[in-house]
Amino acid sequence: MVHLTVLRFLAVVASFGFTFIAVSSAGAQGHVPGRLLVKFSDSSTAAQRSMALNAVGGQVQSEIPSIGVKIVRLPAHANEQAALNTIKNRPGVEFAELDKAIASSQVTPNDPWYVNQPQLNRINAPLAWSYTTGSPDVIIAILDSGVSATHEDLAANIVPGWNTFSNNSDTSDVAGHGTAVAGVAAAAGNNGKGIASVAWNCKIMPMRITDAQGYGYYSTAASALTWSSDRGARVANISFEMSDSSTVRSAAQYFMSRGGVVTSSAGNQGAYRSYPDNPYILTVGALDANNVIYSWSNYGPAIDIAAPGDARSTTRAGGYGVVSGTSISSPTVAGIAALVISANPSLTGDQVAQILKDSADDAGAPGWDMYYGHGRANALTAVQMAVQGGGGGGGSPDVEAPQVTILEPSNGQQVSGQFSVKIGATDNVGIESVTLYVNGVSQGTMFSAPYTWTLNASNWSEGQHSIRAEAKDYSSNSASAEIVVQRVAADTQAPTVTILSPLEGSTIGNTTLVTVDARDNVGVTKVELYVNNKRVATSTAAPFSMTWNSRTAKKGWHTLRVLAFDAAGNSAWSATVNVRK
Repeated sequence: MVHLTVLRFLAVVASFGFTFIAVSSAGAQGHVPGRLLVKFSDSSTAAQRSMALNAVGGQVQSEIPSIGVKIVRLPAHANEQAALNTIKNRPGVEFAELDKAIASSQVTPNDPWYVNQPQLNRINAPLAWSYTTGSPDVIIAILDSGVSATHEDLAANIVPGWNTFSNNSDTSDVAGHGTAVAGVAAAAGNNGKGIASVAWNCKIMPMRITDAQGYGYYSTAASALTWSSDRGARVANISFEMSDSSTVRSAAQYFMSRGGVVTSSAGNQGAYRSYPDNPYILTVGALDANNVIYSWSNYGPAIDIAAPGDARSTTRAGGYGVVSGTSISSPTVAGIAALVISANPSLTGDQVAQILKDSADDAGAPGWDMYYGHGRANALTAVQMAVQGGGGGGGSPDVEAPQVTILEPSNGQQVSGQFSVKIGATDNVGIESVTLYVNGVSQGTMFSAPYTWTLNASNWSEGQHSIRAEAKDYSSNSASAEIVVQRVAADTQAPTVTILSPLEGSTIGNTTLVTVDARDNVGVTKVELYVNNKRVATSTAAPFSMTWNSRTAKKGWHTLRVLAFDAAGNSAWSATVNVRK
């Protein structure tokens, strides 16, 4: 007699480490400051270009190759719109515009608990959602203890399933484990309730494979795989350690042959498993909050991929809880598989599985290793590969390096004191990080745009210093850009400023135009007009002129003074001019 192997479901803390922590139920457009984009006409002269830039106090910090658009930096405190109005009408300017910042394509759902689901960011789900949040035509079979079909965050996504243990249609959750697993993969998202899931628009097919105590069987799992595949499921998740079963392997092969993908937990004993890789099941290890494999996650030749092993999910009682274990990492990958199929339904099962492995971010030892498998799951890269038709002989790993540019300062620029370094980085898939180096020494790494550092050159030696930025994408491709800046003594020289009109002793009317001659060894950034020691007007671009509405001024004598500033913060007053109304 052959004894049936029984596997305890992962909710048992002592054996699998799956735990619940109770909790209660529950683009705007702008522009880049201090920057204009300017295109000079082909017929413009050097003098025209210089005069146009001088009119707004602008400096060319870089150029967009091939199209000749200059990225122009304006003086500190400049009014970008005023500068735009000035320069676009200058001779030789073909066009000028603000450098507008458009809201990211990242999708942020409105589910209340989404802010407490950092594991979704760790797999780049919000960026993957800009391609697809899952198709309702894609069904994920949850082979588990059943699913609470009336839960507010699951009900809308439930399709009929089957109880292969009792051989009936009762798929209600007998242990709570299946409801949590289902919520990770495909709880309804952006519905103003509870949590978001990986594939929030995909459907959930509850397949109960356990007895009342939560024990799952090879036979019931295999039956559930074939039953769900025959009824349209494209993804199946088994949050039990079953990759070594020949019966389950045969059923998974059937499932894959019909265009599906099967995911399974690695198990939580922290043990080496010697059984070989199952080519028809993606066996998933668990990552902690730092994207490092958990010490309790099993390892060995069968590991294919790793994913976050912690999440906030749905509970059988109708609320939400924090859960952990490879029971959670497995449906996370199942959700990514559903997104991949949603993005490209024509992919075969083995192509989808290959995409998930090829799109993973390498971790641990280079290449495949027994702890991380092919690496950390990356929903964004996987979906992009699906859109491009990759996977299983149809695609290849991302080998395209990022593009990185040092936007500010410009090469050869003089620096002193504090100054900003701004980096532009783009990639065909996505930028993982940008690291800044000064003379080969790291100044820190940033993981999201804008990539801006504030450096202080006060303690640098006078002379040349190198600034290098290195960008890495999610496939570990990298590229760098480097410039040299010149450290000079700090600017301590104040501007000189003179009121040209009106003249001393002039009689004024109801409107008074005040013109100013302001000069500096580096450049004047702003002048302010004061009447009777009260500021009444400001100008940020040469030629500096300001209008004083003197209609309401009392009859008699009034004092005019102008305060000028340079970029280093030095300032100086003009001589006083007395006028009479």
